[in-house]
Amino acid sequence: MRPGVDVPSAAGSGDATHLGRCRRPGGRRRTIGGVNPARRLIASAVTTVLTATLALAAAGCGGRPERPVEPVEPVPASETLEWINIGGGVDVAQFVVPRDHQLPEGAAITLYLARHRATKPGERIGSLLVNPGGPGAAGSILGVRADELFSDTLLERFDIIGWDPRGVGRSLPSVDCTATLDPLYANDVTPDDQTETAILAREAAAFAAGCEAGSDGVLPYVSTRQSAGDIDAIRRALGEPKVSYFGFSYGSELGAVWLTMFPGTVRGAVLDGAIDPNENEHAQSRQQAIGFEKALDRLLDACAADKKCAFHADGASQAAFTALLERIETAPIPTSAGRPPVTSGVALLAVAYALYTERLWPKVYRALADADAGRGDALLDLYDGYLGRRTDGTYDNTIEAFFATGCLDEVPASTTAAEEAELRAAAPRMYPLFLHPAVCDSWPVAADPSPAVSGPASPPVIIIGTTGDPATPLESTRAMADALTRGVLVVVDAEGHTGYQPEGCSGAIVDRYLTDLVPPVAGTTCD
Repeated sequence: MRPGVDVPSAAGSGDATHLGRCRRPGGRRRTIGGVNPARRLIASAVTTVLTATLALAAAGCGGRPERPVEPVEPVPASETLEWINIGGGVDVAQFVVPRDHQLPEGAAITLYLARHRATKPGERIGSLLVNPGGPGAAGSILGVRADELFSDTLLERFDIIGWDPRGVGRSLPSVDCTATLDPLYANDVTPDDQTETAILAREAAAFAAGCEAGSDGVLPYVSTRQSAGDIDAIRRALGEPKVSYFGFSYGSELGAVWLTMFPGTVRGAVLDGAIDPNENEHAQSRQQAIGFEKALDRLLDACAADKKCAFHADGASQAAFTALLERIETAPIPTSAGRPPVTSGVALLAVAYALYTERLWPKVYRALADADAGRGDALLDLYDGYLGRRTDGTYDNTIEAFFATGCLDEVPASTTAAEEAELRAAAPRMYPLFLHPAVCDSWPVAADPSPAVSGPASPPVIIIGTTGDPATPLESTRAMADALTRGVLVVVDAEGHTGYQPEGCSGAIVDRYLTDLVPPVAGTTCD
Protein backbone atom coordinates (compact mmCIF):
# COMPACT_ATOMS: atom_id res chain seq x y z
CA MET A 1 0.00 0.00 0.00
CA ARG A 2 1.42 3.37 -0.95
CA PRO A 3 2.00 5.92 1.81
CA GLY A 4 0.90 9.06 0.02
CA VAL A 5 -0.88 11.15 2.59
CA ASP A 6 -3.71 13.56 2.08
CA VAL A 7 -4.71 15.99 4.78
CA PRO A 8 -6.37 19.34 5.11
CA SER A 9 -3.72 21.99 5.61
CA ALA A 10 -5.26 24.72 7.72
CA ALA A 11 -2.11 26.72 8.18
CA GLY A 12 -1.96 30.14 9.71
CA SER A 13 -1.57 33.52 8.11
CA GLY A 14 1.26 33.76 5.66
CA ASP A 15 1.39 30.06 4.83
CA ALA A 16 1.40 29.43 1.11
CA THR A 17 -0.37 26.10 1.24
CA HIS A 18 -3.91 27.28 0.69
CA LEU A 19 -6.79 25.49 -0.94
CA GLY A 20 -9.90 27.23 0.13
CA ARG A 21 -11.52 30.54 0.80
CA CYS A 22 -14.05 31.76 3.30
CA ARG A 23 -16.50 34.56 2.63
CA ARG A 24 -16.51 37.76 4.64
CA PRO A 25 -19.95 38.83 5.85
CA GLY A 26 -20.21 41.17 2.87
CA GLY A 27 -19.51 38.38 0.44
CA ARG A 28 -15.91 39.35 -0.24
CA ARG A 29 -13.58 36.38 -0.34
CA ARG A 30 -10.38 36.00 1.54
CA THR A 31 -7.76 33.31 1.31
CA ILE A 32 -7.59 31.23 4.45
CA GLY A 33 -4.76 29.13 5.73
CA GLY A 34 -4.41 25.93 3.77
CA VAL A 35 -7.68 24.14 3.36
CA ASN A 36 -6.80 21.07 1.39
CA PRO A 37 -9.38 18.44 0.74
CA ALA A 38 -8.05 15.27 2.23
CA ARG A 39 -5.07 13.25 3.22
CA ARG A 40 -3.70 9.74 3.20
CA LEU A 41 -1.62 8.23 6.00
CA ILE A 42 -0.13 4.77 6.25
CA ALA A 43 -0.02 3.57 9.82
CA SER A 44 0.34 0.44 11.88
CA ALA A 45 -3.19 0.83 13.11
CA VAL A 46 -3.70 4.47 12.22
CA THR A 47 -4.75 5.36 8.72
CA THR A 48 -7.51 7.47 7.22
CA VAL A 49 -8.63 10.42 5.15
CA LEU A 50 -10.52 13.59 5.94
CA THR A 51 -13.05 15.04 3.53
CA ALA A 52 -13.15 18.64 2.43
CA THR A 53 -16.11 19.29 4.69
CA LEU A 54 -14.04 18.46 7.77
CA ALA A 55 -11.12 20.39 6.34
CA LEU A 56 -13.17 23.53 5.97
CA ALA A 57 -14.56 23.12 9.46
CA ALA A 58 -11.08 22.64 10.91
CA ALA A 59 -9.98 25.85 9.27
CA GLY A 60 -12.81 27.75 10.92
CA CYS A 61 -14.65 28.67 7.71
CA GLY A 62 -17.91 30.43 8.30
CA GLY A 63 -20.50 32.27 6.27
CA ARG A 64 -20.83 29.65 3.53
CA PRO A 65 -23.31 30.31 0.75
CA GLU A 66 -26.75 28.89 1.39
CA ARG A 67 -26.74 25.77 -0.74
CA PRO A 68 -28.02 22.31 0.01
CA VAL A 69 -25.42 19.57 0.00
CA GLU A 70 -28.10 16.96 -0.65
CA PRO A 71 -30.43 17.35 -3.64
CA VAL A 72 -34.01 18.24 -2.80
CA GLU A 73 -35.25 15.14 -4.60
CA PRO A 74 -33.62 11.72 -5.01
CA VAL A 75 -31.14 11.60 -7.89
CA PRO A 76 -31.98 8.83 -10.36
CA ALA A 77 -29.13 6.54 -11.36
CA SER A 78 -28.43 6.49 -15.07
CA GLU A 79 -25.89 5.25 -17.60
CA THR A 80 -25.85 8.79 -18.94
CA LEU A 81 -25.14 11.96 -16.99
CA GLU A 82 -28.55 13.33 -16.07
CA TRP A 83 -27.80 16.38 -13.97
CA ILE A 84 -30.21 17.75 -11.36
CA ASN A 85 -29.81 21.39 -10.32
CA ILE A 86 -29.51 21.82 -6.53
CA GLY A 87 -28.89 25.57 -6.57
CA GLY A 88 -25.85 27.80 -6.41
CA GLY A 89 -24.74 26.81 -9.91
CA VAL A 90 -24.33 23.19 -8.79
CA ASP A 91 -25.78 20.04 -10.34
CA VAL A 92 -25.60 16.47 -9.08
CA ALA A 93 -25.98 13.10 -10.78
CA GLN A 94 -25.70 9.39 -10.14
CA PHE A 95 -23.76 7.72 -12.92
CA VAL A 96 -23.74 3.97 -13.53
CA VAL A 97 -20.41 2.36 -14.51
CA PRO A 98 -19.31 -1.29 -14.73
CA ARG A 99 -17.84 -2.78 -11.58
CA ASP A 100 -15.12 -4.18 -13.84
CA HIS A 101 -14.30 -2.06 -16.87
CA GLN A 102 -12.96 -5.18 -18.57
CA LEU A 103 -16.41 -6.77 -18.24
CA PRO A 104 -18.77 -3.92 -19.15
CA GLU A 105 -21.83 -6.17 -19.31
CA GLY A 106 -21.41 -7.35 -15.74
CA ALA A 107 -22.57 -5.87 -12.43
CA ALA A 108 -22.54 -2.10 -11.96
CA ILE A 109 -21.42 0.60 -9.53
CA THR A 110 -23.18 3.94 -9.13
CA LEU A 111 -20.94 7.00 -8.77
CA TYR A 112 -22.20 10.19 -7.12
CA LEU A 113 -21.08 13.35 -8.94
CA ALA A 114 -21.39 17.09 -8.34
CA ARG A 115 -20.70 19.75 -10.97
CA HIS A 116 -20.13 23.45 -10.44
CA ARG A 117 -21.03 25.00 -13.78
CA ALA A 118 -18.65 27.51 -15.38
CA THR A 119 -19.71 30.99 -14.26
CA LYS A 120 -18.86 32.43 -17.69
CA PRO A 121 -20.42 29.82 -19.99
CA GLY A 122 -19.55 31.84 -23.09
CA GLU A 123 -15.85 31.46 -22.18
CA ARG A 124 -16.11 27.85 -21.00
CA ILE A 125 -13.10 25.70 -21.93
CA GLY A 126 -14.41 22.32 -20.80
CA SER A 127 -14.61 20.07 -17.75
CA LEU A 128 -12.06 19.97 -14.93
CA LEU A 129 -12.30 16.74 -12.94
CA VAL A 130 -11.02 17.10 -9.37
CA ASN A 131 -10.11 14.49 -6.77
CA PRO A 132 -9.28 15.26 -3.10
CA GLY A 133 -7.23 12.18 -2.33
CA GLY A 134 -7.40 9.37 0.15
CA PRO A 135 -7.99 6.91 -1.24
CA GLY A 136 -11.39 7.09 0.37
CA ALA A 137 -12.20 10.80 0.35
CA ALA A 138 -15.62 11.74 -1.00
CA GLY A 139 -14.87 14.15 -3.83
CA SER A 140 -18.37 15.39 -4.64
CA ILE A 141 -17.86 18.09 -2.00
CA LEU A 142 -15.27 19.68 -4.29
CA GLY A 143 -17.97 20.26 -6.87
CA VAL A 144 -20.54 21.44 -4.33
CA ARG A 145 -18.08 23.84 -2.66
CA ALA A 146 -15.97 24.69 -5.70
CA ASP A 147 -16.48 28.44 -5.27
CA GLU A 148 -14.79 28.21 -1.85
CA LEU A 149 -11.87 26.11 -3.06
CA PHE A 150 -10.76 27.18 -6.51
CA SER A 151 -9.69 30.41 -8.21
CA ASP A 152 -12.09 32.73 -9.99
CA THR A 153 -10.36 31.90 -13.27
CA LEU A 154 -11.04 28.18 -12.92
CA LEU A 155 -14.60 28.84 -11.75
CA GLU A 156 -15.26 31.03 -14.77
CA ARG A 157 -13.74 28.81 -17.45
CA PHE A 158 -14.45 25.24 -16.34
CA ASP A 159 -17.25 23.03 -15.20
CA ILE A 160 -15.60 21.69 -12.02
CA ILE A 161 -16.66 18.12 -11.38
CA GLY A 162 -15.98 16.14 -8.23
CA TRP A 163 -17.22 12.65 -7.54
CA ASP A 164 -17.30 10.12 -4.75
CA PRO A 165 -15.04 7.35 -6.08
CA ARG A 166 -16.26 3.78 -6.21
CA GLY A 167 -16.96 2.43 -2.73
CA VAL A 168 -16.83 5.92 -1.19
CA GLY A 169 -19.42 8.25 0.32
CA ARG A 170 -22.69 8.36 -1.61
CA SER A 171 -21.46 6.09 -4.39
CA LEU A 172 -23.05 2.63 -4.25
CA PRO A 173 -22.30 0.02 -3.07
CA SER A 174 -20.13 1.66 -0.45
CA VAL A 175 -17.42 -0.04 1.55
CA ASP A 176 -18.65 -0.71 5.09
CA CYS A 177 -16.52 -2.56 7.62
CA THR A 178 -17.43 -1.56 11.15
CA ALA A 179 -19.62 0.66 13.28
CA THR A 180 -16.80 1.79 15.57
CA LEU A 181 -13.13 2.42 14.85
CA ASP A 182 -11.77 2.59 18.37
CA PRO A 183 -10.99 -1.14 18.61
CA LEU A 184 -8.74 -0.80 15.56
CA TYR A 185 -7.08 2.53 16.32
CA ALA A 186 -7.07 3.20 20.05
CA ASN A 187 -4.46 0.58 20.85
CA ASP A 188 -0.81 0.58 21.87
CA VAL A 189 0.86 0.75 18.45
CA THR A 190 4.27 -0.07 19.91
CA PRO A 191 3.54 -3.53 21.34
CA ASP A 192 5.95 -4.72 24.02
CA ASP A 193 4.98 -8.38 24.07
CA GLN A 194 3.16 -11.09 22.17
CA THR A 195 -0.13 -10.30 23.89
CA GLU A 196 -0.17 -6.71 22.65
CA THR A 197 0.94 -7.84 19.19
CA ALA A 198 -1.89 -10.37 19.11
CA ILE A 199 -4.42 -7.65 19.96
CA LEU A 200 -3.35 -5.60 16.94
CA ALA A 201 -3.51 -8.63 14.65
CA ARG A 202 -6.92 -9.70 15.98
CA GLU A 203 -8.49 -6.28 15.50
CA ALA A 204 -7.00 -5.96 12.02
CA ALA A 205 -8.37 -9.34 10.98
CA ALA A 206 -11.80 -8.51 12.43
CA PHE A 207 -11.84 -5.25 10.50
CA ALA A 208 -10.96 -7.00 7.22
CA ALA A 209 -13.62 -9.63 7.80
CA GLY A 210 -16.16 -6.89 8.50
CA CYS A 211 -15.30 -5.23 5.19
CA GLU A 212 -16.01 -8.45 3.29
CA ALA A 213 -19.29 -9.00 5.12
CA GLY A 214 -20.62 -5.46 4.85
CA SER A 215 -19.61 -4.18 1.41
CA ASP A 216 -22.07 -5.91 -0.92
CA GLY A 217 -19.43 -7.61 -3.04
CA VAL A 218 -17.70 -4.38 -4.13
CA LEU A 219 -14.27 -5.06 -2.59
CA PRO A 220 -12.61 -6.60 -5.69
CA TYR A 221 -13.51 -3.55 -7.79
CA VAL A 222 -12.31 -0.47 -5.89
CA SER A 223 -8.69 -0.35 -7.08
CA THR A 224 -6.99 2.74 -8.45
CA ARG A 225 -6.88 1.04 -11.85
CA GLN A 226 -10.68 0.74 -11.91
CA SER A 227 -11.10 4.33 -10.65
CA ALA A 228 -8.92 5.55 -13.51
CA GLY A 229 -11.36 3.78 -15.80
CA ASP A 230 -14.18 5.73 -14.13
CA ILE A 231 -12.49 9.02 -15.07
CA ASP A 232 -12.53 7.95 -18.69
CA ALA A 233 -16.14 6.78 -18.42
CA ILE A 234 -17.12 10.19 -17.04
CA ARG A 235 -15.25 11.86 -19.89
CA ARG A 236 -17.12 9.80 -22.47
CA ALA A 237 -20.46 10.56 -20.82
CA LEU A 238 -19.61 14.27 -20.92
CA GLY A 239 -19.06 13.94 -24.66
CA GLU A 240 -15.63 15.58 -24.46
CA PRO A 241 -12.66 14.16 -26.40
CA LYS A 242 -10.30 15.42 -23.69
CA VAL A 243 -10.73 16.63 -20.10
CA SER A 244 -8.53 18.42 -17.58
CA TYR A 245 -7.73 17.00 -14.15
CA PHE A 246 -6.63 18.38 -10.76
CA GLY A 247 -5.68 15.85 -8.07
CA PHE A 248 -4.39 16.30 -4.53
CA SER A 249 -2.08 13.82 -2.75
CA TYR A 250 -3.49 10.33 -3.51
CA GLY A 251 -5.51 12.16 -6.15
CA SER A 252 -2.12 12.77 -7.77
CA GLU A 253 -1.49 9.04 -7.86
CA LEU A 254 -4.93 8.42 -9.35
CA GLY A 255 -4.33 11.13 -11.93
CA ALA A 256 -0.92 9.73 -12.84
CA VAL A 257 -2.42 6.26 -13.38
CA TRP A 258 -5.24 7.77 -15.46
CA LEU A 259 -2.95 9.75 -17.75
CA THR A 260 -0.71 6.68 -18.13
CA MET A 261 -3.70 4.51 -19.12
CA PHE A 262 -5.55 7.12 -21.22
CA PRO A 263 -2.92 9.63 -22.41
CA GLY A 264 -4.82 10.61 -25.54
CA THR A 265 -7.77 11.89 -23.49
CA VAL A 266 -5.72 14.26 -21.31
CA ARG A 267 -6.09 17.97 -22.06
CA GLY A 268 -4.01 18.94 -19.02
CA ALA A 269 -3.34 17.77 -15.47
CA VAL A 270 -2.15 19.23 -12.18
CA LEU A 271 -0.91 16.85 -9.47
CA ASP A 272 -0.40 18.48 -6.06
CA GLY A 273 1.33 16.78 -3.14
CA ALA A 274 2.41 13.69 -5.05
CA ILE A 275 4.12 10.54 -3.88
CA ASP A 276 6.85 8.59 -5.60
CA PRO A 277 4.62 6.35 -7.75
CA ASN A 278 7.11 3.63 -8.58
CA GLU A 279 9.04 3.23 -5.32
CA ASN A 280 8.52 0.24 -3.02
CA GLU A 281 6.30 0.78 -0.03
CA HIS A 282 9.06 0.55 2.56
CA ALA A 283 11.06 3.32 0.89
CA GLN A 284 7.89 5.42 0.67
CA SER A 285 7.14 4.82 4.35
CA ARG A 286 10.65 5.85 5.30
CA GLN A 287 10.37 9.08 3.29
CA GLN A 288 7.10 9.89 4.95
CA ALA A 289 8.21 8.95 8.47
CA ILE A 290 11.17 11.32 8.14
CA GLY A 291 8.84 14.05 6.89
CA PHE A 292 6.59 13.72 9.93
CA GLU A 293 9.51 13.50 12.35
CA LYS A 294 10.97 16.73 10.98
CA ALA A 295 7.56 18.40 11.13
CA LEU A 296 7.24 17.32 14.77
CA ASP A 297 10.61 18.91 15.50
CA ARG A 298 9.43 22.17 13.96
CA LEU A 299 6.16 22.08 15.92
CA LEU A 300 7.89 21.49 19.26
CA ASP A 301 10.73 23.94 18.59
CA ALA A 302 8.20 26.67 17.79
CA CYS A 303 6.52 26.03 21.14
CA ALA A 304 9.81 26.03 23.01
CA ALA A 305 10.61 29.44 21.51
CA ASP A 306 7.32 30.98 22.65
CA LYS A 307 6.85 31.46 26.40
CA LYS A 308 3.11 31.81 25.85
CA CYS A 309 2.87 28.35 24.27
CA ALA A 310 0.72 26.01 26.35
CA PHE A 311 3.31 23.22 26.12
CA HIS A 312 6.35 25.50 26.56
CA ALA A 313 7.77 23.45 29.46
CA ASP A 314 10.35 26.15 30.29
CA GLY A 315 11.74 25.85 26.77
CA ALA A 316 12.05 22.06 26.92
CA SER A 317 9.07 21.11 24.75
CA GLN A 318 11.01 18.35 22.99
CA ALA A 319 11.98 16.62 26.22
CA ALA A 320 8.50 17.13 27.67
CA PHE A 321 6.92 15.46 24.65
CA THR A 322 9.26 12.47 24.81
CA ALA A 323 8.56 12.07 28.52
CA LEU A 324 4.81 12.29 27.91
CA LEU A 325 4.95 9.52 25.29
CA GLU A 326 6.90 7.34 27.71
CA ARG A 327 4.27 7.84 30.42
CA ILE A 328 1.45 7.06 28.01
CA GLU A 329 3.17 3.79 27.14
CA THR A 330 2.89 2.59 30.70
CA ALA A 331 -0.20 4.47 31.86
CA PRO A 332 -2.72 5.59 29.21
CA ILE A 333 -4.44 8.87 30.08
CA PRO A 334 -8.16 8.72 30.99
CA THR A 335 -10.80 10.37 28.84
CA SER A 336 -14.54 10.90 29.12
CA ALA A 337 -16.78 8.03 30.14
CA GLY A 338 -17.34 5.46 27.44
CA ARG A 339 -14.35 6.44 25.30
CA PRO A 340 -10.91 4.88 25.18
CA PRO A 341 -7.99 6.35 27.09
CA VAL A 342 -5.17 8.11 25.30
CA THR A 343 -2.86 5.30 24.25
CA SER A 344 0.17 5.64 21.99
CA GLY A 345 -2.13 5.07 19.01
CA VAL A 346 -4.45 7.90 20.03
CA ALA A 347 -1.63 10.29 20.94
CA LEU A 348 0.45 9.81 17.80
CA LEU A 349 -2.54 10.07 15.50
CA ALA A 350 -3.70 13.25 17.26
CA VAL A 351 -0.26 14.82 16.85
CA ALA A 352 0.01 13.68 13.23
CA TYR A 353 -3.27 15.46 12.52
CA ALA A 354 -1.80 18.76 13.73
CA LEU A 355 1.41 18.28 11.76
CA TYR A 356 -0.46 18.85 8.52
CA THR A 357 -1.23 22.46 9.36
CA GLU A 358 0.15 25.25 11.48
CA ARG A 359 -3.43 26.33 12.13
CA LEU A 360 -3.89 23.32 14.41
CA TRP A 361 -0.63 23.83 16.31
CA PRO A 362 -2.17 25.91 19.14
CA LYS A 363 -4.83 23.25 19.62
CA VAL A 364 -2.34 20.41 19.87
CA TYR A 365 -0.16 22.43 22.25
CA ARG A 366 -3.13 22.82 24.59
CA ALA A 367 -4.02 19.16 24.18
CA LEU A 368 -0.49 18.07 25.08
CA ALA A 369 -0.51 20.35 28.12
CA ASP A 370 -3.81 18.83 29.22
CA ALA A 371 -2.44 15.33 28.72
CA ASP A 372 0.64 16.23 30.74
CA ALA A 373 -1.77 17.16 33.54
CA GLY A 374 -3.63 13.86 33.23
CA ARG A 375 -6.54 14.98 31.03
CA GLY A 376 -6.89 13.17 27.71
CA ASP A 377 -10.08 14.58 26.13
CA ALA A 378 -8.36 17.22 23.99
CA LEU A 379 -6.00 14.70 22.38
CA LEU A 380 -8.95 12.37 21.87
CA ASP A 381 -10.79 15.19 20.11
CA LEU A 382 -7.91 15.61 17.63
CA TYR A 383 -7.78 11.84 17.16
CA ASP A 384 -11.52 11.82 16.42
CA GLY A 385 -11.08 14.66 13.96
CA TYR A 386 -8.47 12.74 12.07
CA LEU A 387 -10.71 9.70 11.91
CA GLY A 388 -13.77 11.64 10.74
CA ARG A 389 -15.87 10.79 13.79
CA ARG A 390 -19.18 12.64 13.82
CA THR A 391 -20.79 14.18 16.89
CA ASP A 392 -23.29 11.30 17.06
CA GLY A 393 -20.46 8.78 17.33
CA THR A 394 -20.69 7.50 13.75
CA TYR A 395 -17.99 7.78 11.11
CA ASP A 396 -17.90 8.36 7.40
CA ASN A 397 -16.47 5.46 5.44
CA THR A 398 -13.15 7.03 4.47
CA ILE A 399 -11.11 4.60 6.56
CA GLU A 400 -12.88 1.56 5.19
CA ALA A 401 -12.48 2.81 1.64
CA PHE A 402 -8.85 3.67 2.27
CA PHE A 403 -8.04 0.08 3.11
CA ALA A 404 -10.28 -1.30 0.39
CA THR A 405 -8.33 0.55 -2.30
CA GLY A 406 -4.91 0.45 -0.67
CA CYS A 407 -4.94 -3.30 -0.06
CA LEU A 408 -5.97 -3.88 -3.68
CA ASP A 409 -3.34 -1.61 -5.18
CA GLU A 410 -0.36 -3.51 -3.82
CA VAL A 411 0.33 -7.02 -2.63
CA PRO A 412 0.87 -6.70 1.15
CA ALA A 413 4.38 -7.16 2.44
CA SER A 414 4.80 -7.24 6.20
CA THR A 415 7.38 -4.91 7.70
CA THR A 416 10.50 -6.90 8.54
CA ALA A 417 12.42 -6.48 11.77
CA ALA A 418 15.25 -4.80 9.84
CA GLU A 419 12.83 -2.39 8.14
CA GLU A 420 11.21 -1.54 11.47
CA ALA A 421 14.63 -0.83 12.96
CA GLU A 422 15.41 1.46 10.03
CA LEU A 423 12.13 3.33 10.48
CA ARG A 424 12.74 3.66 14.22
CA ALA A 425 16.21 5.10 13.61
CA ALA A 426 14.91 7.56 11.00
CA ALA A 427 11.84 8.69 13.00
CA PRO A 428 12.15 7.58 16.63
CA ARG A 429 8.84 9.11 17.77
CA MET A 430 6.60 8.94 14.69
CA TYR A 431 7.77 5.64 13.17
CA PRO A 432 4.89 3.49 14.53
CA LEU A 433 2.49 5.25 12.16
CA PHE A 434 4.42 3.94 9.17
CA LEU A 435 4.71 0.26 9.89
CA HIS A 436 2.87 -1.97 7.44
CA PRO A 437 -0.84 -2.04 8.36
CA ALA A 438 -1.82 -5.56 9.37
CA VAL A 439 -5.29 -5.11 7.86
CA CYS A 440 -3.88 -5.85 4.40
CA ASP A 441 -2.37 -9.11 5.64
CA SER A 442 -5.93 -10.32 6.22
CA TRP A 443 -7.51 -8.76 3.15
CA PRO A 444 -10.07 -11.15 1.62
CA VAL A 445 -9.63 -10.36 -2.11
CA ALA A 446 -6.69 -10.53 -4.50
CA ALA A 447 -4.66 -7.46 -5.38
CA ASP A 448 -5.23 -5.46 -8.58
CA PRO A 449 -2.00 -3.45 -8.95
CA SER A 450 -1.85 -0.25 -10.95
CA PRO A 451 0.33 0.03 -14.05
CA ALA A 452 3.74 1.65 -13.67
CA VAL A 453 3.35 5.40 -14.03
CA SER A 454 4.97 7.01 -17.05
CA GLY A 455 2.50 9.03 -19.15
CA PRO A 456 4.78 9.20 -22.21
CA ALA A 457 2.08 10.40 -24.61
CA SER A 458 0.38 12.90 -22.32
CA PRO A 459 0.79 16.68 -22.54
CA PRO A 460 3.00 18.47 -19.98
CA VAL A 461 1.77 17.85 -16.41
CA ILE A 462 2.33 20.26 -13.50
CA ILE A 463 3.57 18.59 -10.30
CA ILE A 464 3.34 20.79 -7.18
CA GLY A 465 5.50 20.03 -4.15
CA THR A 466 5.81 21.86 -0.82
CA THR A 467 9.09 22.17 1.05
CA GLY A 468 7.53 21.59 4.48
CA ASP A 469 5.07 18.88 3.50
CA PRO A 470 5.25 16.08 6.10
CA ALA A 471 2.82 13.78 4.32
CA THR A 472 4.17 13.81 0.78
CA PRO A 473 7.72 15.11 1.22
CA LEU A 474 9.23 17.13 -1.58
CA GLU A 475 11.60 14.26 -2.31
CA SER A 476 8.68 12.02 -3.26
CA THR A 477 7.00 14.73 -5.31
CA ARG A 478 10.22 15.25 -7.27
CA ALA A 479 10.16 11.53 -7.99
CA MET A 480 6.65 11.82 -9.44
CA ALA A 481 7.85 14.62 -11.71
CA ASP A 482 10.75 12.44 -12.82
CA ALA A 483 8.50 9.42 -13.40
CA LEU A 484 6.19 11.33 -15.73
CA THR A 485 7.88 11.86 -19.06
CA ARG A 486 6.53 15.40 -19.28
CA GLY A 487 6.24 16.28 -15.60
CA VAL A 488 7.02 19.92 -14.71
CA LEU A 489 7.85 20.52 -11.04
CA VAL A 490 6.68 23.63 -9.15
CA VAL A 491 8.05 24.05 -5.61
CA VAL A 492 6.08 25.96 -2.95
CA ASP A 493 8.30 27.12 -0.08
CA ALA A 494 5.94 26.66 2.87
CA GLU A 495 4.75 24.40 5.67
CA GLY A 496 1.78 22.10 5.18
CA HIS A 497 0.49 19.43 2.87
CA THR A 498 -0.07 20.38 -0.80
CA GLY A 499 0.74 23.77 -2.23
CA TYR A 500 -2.17 25.09 -4.28
CA GLN A 501 -3.11 28.63 -3.28
CA PRO A 502 -6.00 29.94 -5.42
CA GLU A 503 -5.06 33.60 -5.04
CA GLY A 504 -1.29 33.18 -4.79
CA CYS A 505 1.71 32.24 -6.87
CA SER A 506 0.84 28.60 -7.36
CA GLY A 507 -2.76 29.51 -8.21
CA ALA A 508 -1.59 31.88 -10.92
CA ILE A 509 0.62 29.15 -12.40
CA VAL A 510 -2.27 26.66 -12.37
CA ASP A 511 -4.66 29.22 -13.88
CA ARG A 512 -2.36 30.01 -16.79
CA TYR A 513 -1.55 26.37 -17.43
CA LEU A 514 -5.11 25.06 -17.35
CA THR A 515 -6.56 27.92 -19.40
CA ASP A 516 -3.80 28.38 -22.00
CA LEU A 517 -1.89 25.10 -21.61
CA VAL A 518 1.30 27.06 -20.98
CA PRO A 519 3.39 25.25 -18.36
CA PRO A 520 5.90 27.10 -16.17
CA VAL A 521 9.62 26.58 -16.32
CA ALA A 522 10.50 23.37 -14.50
CA GLY A 523 11.71 24.09 -10.98
CA THR A 524 9.76 27.33 -10.59
CA THR A 525 9.54 28.25 -6.90
CA CYS A 526 6.71 30.05 -5.09
CA ASP A 527 7.71 31.74 -1.83
